[in-house]
Amino acid sequence: MAVDILLGLQWGDEGKGKIVDFIAPRYQVVARFQGGPNAGHTLEFDGIKHVLHQIPSGIFHDSIINIIGNGVVLDAIIFKKEIDGLRKYNVNFNKNLFISKKAQLIIPTHRLLDAASENSKGEKKIGSTLKGIGPTYQDKIARQGLRVGDIIASDFKAKYQKLRDAHKTILDFYKFDYSNLEALENEFFEAINHLKTFNFVDSEYFINQLIAEKKTILAEGAQGSLLDIDFGSYPFVTSSNTMAAGACTGLGIAPSHVGEVLGIFKAYCTRVGGGPFPTELDNEHGETLRKQGNEFGSTTGRPRRCGWIDLPALKYAIMLNGVTQLLMMKVDVLNAFDEIKVCTHYKLKDGSVVDTLPFDIVETDITPVYKTFKGWNKSINDYSNSENLPLELNEYIQYIESELGVPVTLISLGPDRKQTILRNIITA
Repeated sequence: MAVDILLGLQWGDEGKGKIVDFIAPRYQVVARFQGGPNAGHTLEFDGIKHVLHQIPSGIFHDSIINIIGNGVVLDAIIFKKEIDGLRKYNVNFNKNLFISKKAQLIIPTHRLLDAASENSKGEKKIGSTLKGIGPTYQDKIARQGLRVGDIIASDFKAKYQKLRDAHKTILDFYKFDYSNLEALENEFFEAINHLKTFNFVDSEYFINQLIAEKKTILAEGAQGSLLDIDFGSYPFVTSSNTMAAGACTGLGIAPSHVGEVLGIFKAYCTRVGGGPFPTELDNEHGETLRKQGNEFGSTTGRPRRCGWIDLPALKYAIMLNGVTQLLMMKVDVLNAFDEIKVCTHYKLKDGSVVDTLPFDIVETDITPVYKTFKGWNKSINDYSNSENLPLELNEYIQYIESELGVPVTLISLGPDRKQTILRNIITA
């Protein structure tokens, strides 16, 4: 049985949580393959909003196995808070939540290092969520990190102290105050004892056994393709591989097992933090998008930068991920516009017009080239099928499909599960 992959095609915040929750009943397994508590996957149903950071978005479905894969970096403190917040929903964690022993562990000094590093950059801050993600992945690559499986070893405390002391040396170099470390450690070890009560697995064997048993599996990505450590807007990126290839390394599955690749994108664009954003609207239209879309980070609470949809960037993400279907989110946010613009190309400083991303997109002077569409300028939130959608919206969708060469198989008209229109989506 193939493993379908669901991931974001922009700078994150595309709406992955809602979609995983919506299509989860089609699957028997949902597995997170990268990222950590910097992710904020928002699910809304029965009038209640839920934000998940590390736990897979299939957790509200009792029959679904949820796996935190080896590519994830896990914060035990935030994990405990997530679990405590879910207990009132009678989630059976012992039955359907499994954690890879090979997932890297975020320790308190990782978060301190994150803050110290970001402070040192001054005006060149990358917009880190300060969750310790970058320093944890750094330790992973440096082969000195701690993994979830280490916490059940008899010498875990000694391993922890060795890594912590190495971090303190760096913090001293930054002249960063860590006088609160003892309090952070007390909270950390309490959370570690809580974490020990969960199911730890050799996840690569576990998921391949599920594949052999013909289980239907969805690999859930975090952040977005344009934040990929290799192919994103470097250095304003996250620290993991957010592309479809990351599902293979983040779960331990062979490429031959990959089936559908579901690419999620907003009907416009947003970005949190620093970095390039060719179609950003620093004007009343951008503010309207922010207000209509409630564009504030689910993890940080920071206001998101907003702009028109960017087709060159989407083409790039589709190419690298091998996207087979497009899922279009937050279409309803465009209800208020008389005109809607689509960036079709970039005009560079030398006068050339391209539809590819420059190598140094951070430093390159880019002017977006737009095509203008007539807006539908009315509420569509209660529509239930694509045939009844306004003509202007259908033209907008059809143009995007023709330019990107991939079908739009789902349209989201609001945050609730029910505000979703399927257009021949193919899943397991």
